[in-house]
Amino acid sequence: MHNKSLVEGPGIIVGRKGSVGEVAFSDGPFWPIDTTYYVANRGGNNWRFLYFLLQHLQLTELNSHSTVPGLNRESVYSIEWAFPPKSEQEKIAAVLWKIQKAVAIEGAIVRNARDLEKSLLRRLFTHGLRGEPLKETEIGLLPQSWELRNLAGIASLERGRFMHRPRNEPRFYGGNTPFVQTGDVVRSEGRIRNYTQTLNPEGVSISRIFPAGTILITIAANIGYCGILEFDSACPDSLIGITPRDSVDPEYLLYYLQTQQSRMDALAPRGTQKNINIQFLSPWPVALPAEDEQREIAGILQTVDRKIDIHESKKASLQELFKTMLHKLMTAQIRVNDLDIDTSEVKAGA
Repeated sequence: MHNKSLVEGPGIIVGRKGSVGEVAFSDGPFWPIDTTYYVANRGGNNWRFLYFLLQHLQLTELNSHSTVPGLNRESVYSIEWAFPPKSEQEKIAAVLWKIQKAVAIEGAIVRNARDLEKSLLRRLFTHGLRGEPLKETEIGLLPQSWELRNLAGIASLERGRFMHRPRNEPRFYGGNTPFVQTGDVVRSEGRIRNYTQTLNPEGVSISRIFPAGTILITIAANIGYCGILEFDSACPDSLIGITPRDSVDPEYLLYYLQTQQSRMDALAPRGTQKNINIQFLSPWPVALPAEDEQREIAGILQTVDRKIDIHESKKASLQELFKTMLHKLMTAQIRVNDLDIDTSEVKAGA
């Protein structure tokens, strides 16, 4: 542990081992460890311009060790680059820094919204919306009017299918039918909008199609992650499709099941890998209010999800803008020298 810095800030740290070529900026004093390099600014260049230039150079691709990742600084020294005048460096850095800050703001909004949603999930599924007295149940306190039902009693459960092993046999793939798999559900954040594989007719013939609106839940390796399909899709036997009955709001059930993921994972039988099945899920207890309260709870959580989606989209757009501007500014496809840009934040690397 160090209580004195090795380098007075601002400065740039570059990963030498482990996070090879990753670039970080420090506003203040810092002590770089022996798995990193730090940058000596010998030309009096703008610090943030250097930081963005190193990002543009993609040093992560200069890994010089095949078994243990490593960055050889001689490889970096060999790169030649035309540096613009200091005044132009400051303007380039100011443009990129403003975009990067906007990305960070959107990211913070998303994180805060996700934290809010977690708090709401805990509160809504234990206290409801009606201010009712609470009763003790086998899963803890619930509002007095709520029922505790088994999952199989309120929904039909059907396992996906893929009858060929190994599953990656090429002749089944490359058609027009989406083939949602475990990883797609884990990454979905509850809304399955994307997929990484498709099946051709031969693949579809050995799989099972679930319609849009089905809740999918993962039952192998990654246990208990779930999402609602937004398109018809074939699914393998590592997923179970859940179709709620008429008295159960699908959105409500999805959100409730999301609160159960960690407990399902903890209770999953352990073999060579964790697995659960329909027999495991069928008796799973579900806290169920009246239909109108189900819809209200789902509506509150959907509002938060829409906010997250909006800001995730803004963040992705800004990240793409940053990537485009980084390339165009560093390769002089766009010149900023004649633009009126506030550079006060980047003149000293602040």
